[in-house]
Amino acid sequence: MSGFKGRSLCVIEDFSIEERRYLFDKTMELKKAIISGDESVMDRFRIADPDFGIYEVFLEDSTRTKESFRNAAKFHHVKVSELLCQSSSINKGESYADTFNMLSGYSNVIFIVRSKVEGLTTWLKEECSEYAERNALKYKPAFINAGDGKHEHPTQELLDEFTFLEDQNMDYSSIHLALVGDLYHGRTVHSKANGLKVFDKVKVDLVAPAELMMPDSYIEIMKENGFEVRIFSSIREYIESGDVALKWYFTRPQLERMGERILQKQEILRQSITFAPEFMDKVDSRTKFYHPLPRHKEHPTIPTFLDRTSFNAWERQAINGMYVRMVLLSLIAGKIGSDFKSCEKEKDYESEEYIIEVDLSKKKNETKVYSEGVNPIENGIVIDHICKGDEPGEIRNHMRLISSILNLDEGKGGEWVSRGSDGLFKGIIFRPGEYSFTRSDLKRLAAIAPHCTLNIIKERSVYKKYRTHLPPRIYNFSDLCCKNEACISHPANNEGVAAKFLRTPDGQYECAYCGKVHSFKEIWSKK
Repeated sequence: MSGFKGRSLCVIEDFSIEERRYLFDKTMELKKAIISGDESVMDRFRIADPDFGIYEVFLEDSTRTKESFRNAAKFHHVKVSELLCQSSSINKGESYADTFNMLSGYSNVIFIVRSKVEGLTTWLKEECSEYAERNALKYKPAFINAGDGKHEHPTQELLDEFTFLEDQNMDYSSIHLALVGDLYHGRTVHSKANGLKVFDKVKVDLVAPAELMMPDSYIEIMKENGFEVRIFSSIREYIESGDVALKWYFTRPQLERMGERILQKQEILRQSITFAPEFMDKVDSRTKFYHPLPRHKEHPTIPTFLDRTSFNAWERQAINGMYVRMVLLSLIAGKIGSDFKSCEKEKDYESEEYIIEVDLSKKKNETKVYSEGVNPIENGIVIDHICKGDEPGEIRNHMRLISSILNLDEGKGGEWVSRGSDGLFKGIIFRPGEYSFTRSDLKRLAAIAPHCTLNIIKERSVYKKYRTHLPPRIYNFSDLCCKNEACISHPANNEGVAAKFLRTPDGQYECAYCGKVHSFKEIWSKK
């Protein structure tokens, strides 16, 4: 049985490094077979089932990705369908869930989806799996993200990686890559923040003016992944540095999305990221240029005079897209992949404890009295060490949010900011009265006030004490909210998708759908 069967590819990390390397080896095998006309090898990849449904749903315009997938699907001799979005009920207000659930019931197994709504395929994978189970469908539908807003384009990343590898004889040991162009909007370059982990050692040069530079969150991910990252404001500055990559990946500037101020200086911005004839003799002749296409017909960052030069790798890169997608469909259908064996372990979120109950038996001789202003607290709660190290104004603002989120606004008590012996400010919330905390309440506390201490007071003594840490995941709370309006979980999209977040290595929270990074203070919808 193939471990790939029924899997979805919504972000590049849905396939592990080992799995991607396996996919690339199989792509090379199939590409050679197609070029040589070896039908026996091609048949080992083909799904060859007329009842197996592959459905293209392009809610955003596309030519290359759409046609690449269509031709890849036809290779498999299966049922290939397309949703005509212009006349579909999606444009009349029908929910995505209803549309795709319905199509799942018609023996469609793999959906290829492009949308401006970020995280859509991740949500559909969850929603339609539950629908298939409720209705005892033969197949659990799988989803392939063909590009979602500014988020990711994982199949483009796969074909990019394969082409890079092809140009270095399938050597995974290292890569030195320059990313040039609109790095702010380009989802193909955003996918590389995690995608390039397929190489053992990575050096990335970001070449773009400040207005088009890659968002800090993706640069931070690259650094966390151990990449060496350098930043240059123009191609000229990059070439003059003297240490230039042999692989350049260009993207099309999308200045029309950035307002009048940017358009007024568009000529300068375009010039900084466009390869000019004067650079020809300053770049190593072994250099290869790549581009996800299409190029801008009036202002291409790779001008057409380069088409017939040895720099041209973007044409072969586009052709490789069909081969990679053929193999991806074969894997998800379970036609190939049974020989793959993984050595990687999945992260175990459940074993991490982030709410620690303090053993008070070791502190029997210690007495600590908490005051509610004049009188000591007889019974109640004290939440201490809130936002330690922040400025007093920030602490006060966050304590107001904590009080609202934990439904403490109606009780007596108050908040104050104090300074510890280490000189750092911290917040304290106290509430006299009867309070009890369930496990769910403690999880909510850890999420909204990590690194705090909760003291439950009974008869003027600390009855229970808990210390909190950042939870690895935050979900199942109705007042969570991703701040990205393009995210499928944002209320603006009216899909009723509950927000959820995953902790990043640097102690932030990444939306599980769109990937937007938040601090723990930013993930709550204020009441």
